Amino acid sequence: MPIRWNDATLRENASYGGEQMQVTGTEDVAAPIEHVFEELTAFDALERQALRRGIDVRRQFRGGAPTLGEGWEAQFKFRGKDRTAKITLDAYDAPNMVQFGGASGGLETNTLIELVPLSPNRTRVSVVFKMFPKTLSARLLVQSFKLARSNINKRFKKRMSQFAREIEARVVRNA
Repeated sequence: MPIRWNDATLRENASYGGEQMQVTGTEDVAAPIEHVFEELTAFDALERQALRRGIDVRRQFRGGAPTLGEGWEAQFKFRGKDRTAKITLDAYDAPNMVQFGGASGGLETNTLIELVPLSPNRTRVSVVFKMFPKTLSARLLVQSFKLARSNINKRFKKRMSQFAREIEARVVRNA
């Protein structure tokens, strides 16, 4: 007997779009919003940081900063395989927010970083990172991330806290 699929199942299987994953984090930084935004968009420093972690980063733009739609190409090893990712600057509203898009294989990502001034010398940074699998292998990868969600959230929040303390230390040194 043949298997019959309803239209909703066919649409879901065709796009693999039902398996998105989201990681969020919020951190308060003891620094003015302008300084925090400047640190978050210091692309030269972020590129050097990626290189120190073994990620080969190549600019896909001229000058010191990308314009909307421009970005980087990164090559790295993940789970024993060489991967390539393209990252683009999708939105830029200084000093309130910056948004990046990315694609690696069948996985698309979206990262939104919003800044809110809590006082003249205190800023709240909120990050929302979303993954959208577009292929079956990307869907399996996202599913494995979901199984490790609590560990990923802990590591993400720890890294956000470290970055906030680094920004605060630079504010104190520059004062």
